[in-house]
Amino acid sequence: MLLYVDSQFASPYAMSAFVALRHKGLVFDMEPLDLSTNENTLPSYSATSLTSRVPTLVNGTFALSESSAIAEYLEELHPGPRLFPEAAEARARARQVQAWLRSDLIALRQDRTTEVVFYQATSTPLSTAGQVAAEKLFQVANTLLSQGGTHLFGPWCIADVDLALMLNRLVLNGDLVPSHLAEYARRQWQVPAVQEWVSFTRPPL
Repeated sequence: MLLYVDSQFASPYAMSAFVALRHKGLVFDMEPLDLSTNENTLPSYSATSLTSRVPTLVNGTFALSESSAIAEYLEELHPGPRLFPEAAEARARARQVQAWLRSDLIALRQDRTTEVVFYQATSTPLSTAGQVAAEKLFQVANTLLSQGGTHLFGPWCIADVDLALMLNRLVLNGDLVPSHLAEYARRQWQVPAVQEWVSFTRPPL
């Protein structure tokens, strides 16, 4: 298997795919692409990726982009260890969380890019729209974690990584985050595969 990622190792979606592969215990190579020079738009990569995005996973003659699709593909290909909850309703909820985090909270993602997570914090305050998005994030996370568990759905799942990354846009920047949500995000950050990703050497911005 070959996983294409961004050369800054700052894509939350590339991180999610990387953690999924590590959790499954699969052997794979990794190929960084420099998005700042548009390496992802080269014809050779576009022909492989289909969408010219990272991450893209290549398995033999099959290539797949979009991190949530990659996680579901790996789950079907290699049933254990699990990436998604066993119960159908919890599994559906985990997929809902993943889809929501990838499609909503745009102002928060703009105000707190992953540079604040993997490079350095910013002193720029959240915009009004960013504050609204942060409150929505807290509300949803509070509901999901209302049972007081260590993870979202009992055992760890890949949606925990995605939610923790979104929270850590604020936590690691020093923004005000409810203490139990900040603790959840810090705990998820200690997952060995996440720490491996965090520890990669990154080129200067």
